[in-house]
Amino acid sequence: MAVVSWKEILLVTGLVVGCYWNSLSCGFVFDDVSAILDNKDLRPSTPLGNLFLNDFWGTPMAEERSHKSYRPLTVLTFRLNYVFSELSAASYHLLNVMLHAVVCVLFLRVCRLFLDRTFSLLAALLFAVHPVHTEAVTGVVGRAELLSSIFLLAAFLAYTKSTSADHAIVWPPIALTVVLVASATLCKEQGITVVGICCVYEVFVAQGFTLPMLLDTLRQILQGKDGFPYAVLQTLLKLIVLVISTLLLVIIRVQVIQSQLPVFTRFDNPAAVSPTPTRQLTFNYLLPVNAWLLLNPSELCCDWTMGTIPLVESVLDLRNLVTVSFYTFLCLLAHYSLRYRHSSAKTVIMALSLIVLPFIPASNLFFPVGFVVAERVLYVPSMGFCVLVAHGFKIVSNKGQLKKLSKVMIGVLLTTHAAKTFNRNWDWESEYTLFTSALKVNKNNAKLWNNVGHALENQNNYAMALRYFLQATRVQPDDIGAHMNVGRTYKNLNKSKEAEEAYLVAKSLMPQVIPGKKYATRVAPNHLNVYINLANLIRANDSRLEEADQLYRQAISMRPDFKQAYISRGELLLKMNKPTEARDAYLRALELDATNADLWYNLAIVNIEMKDPSEALKNFNHALELNPRHKLALFNSALLMQESGEPRFWPEANRRFLTYVEEEPDDANGYFNLGMLAMDANENAAAERWMRKAIGLQAGFRSALFNLALLYSQSKREVDALPVLDELLRHHPEHVKGLILKGDILMNHKKDTRGAKACFERILHMDPTNVQGKHNLCVVYFEERDLPRAERCLEETLALAPNEEYVRRHLTIVRNKMAAMSAAGEPLSREGAGGSAKEEKPQEAEEEIAASEKEGRAVGAVGTGAGDEKNARKSSAEGLRGGGADQTEPLDSTQAGKRTKGKSTKEINDIEEKRAAALKRLEEIERILSGD
Repeated sequence: MAVVSWKEILLVTGLVVGCYWNSLSCGFVFDDVSAILDNKDLRPSTPLGNLFLNDFWGTPMAEERSHKSYRPLTVLTFRLNYVFSELSAASYHLLNVMLHAVVCVLFLRVCRLFLDRTFSLLAALLFAVHPVHTEAVTGVVGRAELLSSIFLLAAFLAYTKSTSADHAIVWPPIALTVVLVASATLCKEQGITVVGICCVYEVFVAQGFTLPMLLDTLRQILQGKDGFPYAVLQTLLKLIVLVISTLLLVIIRVQVIQSQLPVFTRFDNPAAVSPTPTRQLTFNYLLPVNAWLLLNPSELCCDWTMGTIPLVESVLDLRNLVTVSFYTFLCLLAHYSLRYRHSSAKTVIMALSLIVLPFIPASNLFFPVGFVVAERVLYVPSMGFCVLVAHGFKIVSNKGQLKKLSKVMIGVLLTTHAAKTFNRNWDWESEYTLFTSALKVNKNNAKLWNNVGHALENQNNYAMALRYFLQATRVQPDDIGAHMNVGRTYKNLNKSKEAEEAYLVAKSLMPQVIPGKKYATRVAPNHLNVYINLANLIRANDSRLEEADQLYRQAISMRPDFKQAYISRGELLLKMNKPTEARDAYLRALELDATNADLWYNLAIVNIEMKDPSEALKNFNHALELNPRHKLALFNSALLMQESGEPRFWPEANRRFLTYVEEEPDDANGYFNLGMLAMDANENAAAERWMRKAIGLQAGFRSALFNLALLYSQSKREVDALPVLDELLRHHPEHVKGLILKGDILMNHKKDTRGAKACFERILHMDPTNVQGKHNLCVVYFEERDLPRAERCLEETLALAPNEEYVRRHLTIVRNKMAAMSAAGEPLSREGAGGSAKEEKPQEAEEEIAASEKEGRAVGAVGTGAGDEKNARKSSAEGLRGGGADQTEPLDSTQAGKRTKGKSTKEINDIEEKRAAALKRLEEIERILSGD
């Protein structure tokens, strides 16, 4: 066996890089979204062991909705990508290109077993540039093909060394082969087929048997004319080891999927649910369709499901001639390769084994799969195709007159394929470019129309998206997902009536419940979202809450493990003021998925509604254990700690708010609450810094502006407080507490009674019954020495608050003062009279505010936004992808802000101290009022 030189490795690798370097600019598209963006198994917070319990998409294998594709080693490489670059798509594409280069080099090494140096290199170069590989290389999820191929080729190469020069069995390579076969299978299921390739190699290449020789040997053994030849015994022994190992792998694989095949619908693979003979005729016709993609990869499509390839419903269909022709050609090649012993026959038999055996799991011939045609599954079969093409060129080039022509044809073939591959990569740049390119090839696939609509939806181009979704319903009128997409888009366009009509059409297309027959086996799990989406729509109308609840319960009755239905119903029950039932719904959902951080978060919100903050904090902590950077859990748990009034919680609350602002650096609420914590801890400099940060991010931030002014006032920086209050009142001119604080500062620190009077009069203009503003205005009148007006003002105030003793005392003092002045012959009203230098703050404004009115403690602005999401993405409450379903809404944003305020002992003591000081100042005011 000739080795592969460095020059050849560099040539093959350079060609791969030249064809695929532009794939580095592509994003995550199509299945990448589910496998990468939405797959929690990639996150470091997910236990590594989950990779071996979940399927390729992160769904537990035990769940009925699981795709049953078990590829933990592939997911492990995705996780490594995430460790180094998180969700930077370029790194994922770069690793795919590198893996493709490795496959090409290994394939070159394999080709050297059957072809000479020149034509084995040709086969490897053709494989490197074949356009059908773009889905496997440029699509990130195609890594399963790449990794499986690496282990498959390595296993085959290891097996070729299992016979020594003296024809004895060498066991270490066989053991290595078994390990590599297992690894290939853990990357993708078709990896196990390398065992069949090894068997073909052993019998027809290593032992040199032909089919006639095998039959003759078998006949002699059966007739007892001769015992088992030693070579045959050795071959049988090696093959028995391989077969037993394969059976063990199959048994383990069946145990992993718990003896359940995944649920596919007629939309995924129409022929799979068709009657005989349509099913058989169509599946056999798909074989030449796949072969044509290898021969002429000019029209490639990312999705061949639904109506892409019409069903072959009759034996009179002319397409059956194509099927017969394909099988005829295949039989001729098999006859040639099995009948003769020369090297050409061995090359053909190995090429056929590479084509046929790895394709069997995806052929639909033995069990249905979730697609009609998939270009990525041709990755390994194309190896055999490339060997056949290279071998054909070798035969042609041996004929002198065709040698030069064959060289030209090889050059043209490699150049055109490389150019096609390079250009095809651009189609994978985004979902919009990918699906619009697919529509150029096939306009009969409703899924493609749906996916272009989703891409436009991601750009918030709802009007254009609606056109594509409506076209999908015309192409496939019974497509439930398309009608759901129409409904969601109408909702986004604020056309609720049309949205409800579309959802009702989708609901009418759902299979009817048949007693005794499991419903889940006849419907795609994502289609059940029609009940969720319809309920989410109608529950916006408070008079239809019971109707919405009925829809959620109907979905649960159809599929008791439908987690999303429990989540959405919990949200509704909370809205219906049924927190106990909401809690039960979330607990049931947690039984189905205890590792869902969003569920623990929602349960904590229910605990808050039930006035159980300790249990709420415990559940927030559960959410953060599962996802330490869960933004909503970070914010609301910190808020809960802050509101507890327990200083021992403040350091952890501060840490969580700091983590939150790392995740949401542009959210002013995080900085505001850091400022409030700093105020609680009397860290005035830090409080000022955080408040300034919040105001810088959100101009006119009411709570931040007021509390910053309050901070300045408490810190004896009244001059600094005034500009902040002016900004507050510019944005919120009716802010009563701000007006009171400003009036207080103007009268007591700036001696500006006119300005203070304007503040209090504005309050009374907005609310004539405001006792605090009215009383403070009375004090202003006294400051102005207008005692009759002060008397009338206090009488009006007492009428508003007859139980306020301090108002009654002040009125008595004013009247006594007026009587004394009348007796002395002094005027009762002196315009512009100056007040005493010891005049005090009106109605202890600052202290009352500080004690009980630190605004914004329970800011409700931070929370999940309600609303439908597209199927490409998930919201904070678990969403479901696929089939164009809406994602369900998370807890309403107002829920995050509903808090039960509590005061700590320290706060209560502070309030009492401030009130005592305020009473002392009232006494001083009384002395002023009663003095000369």
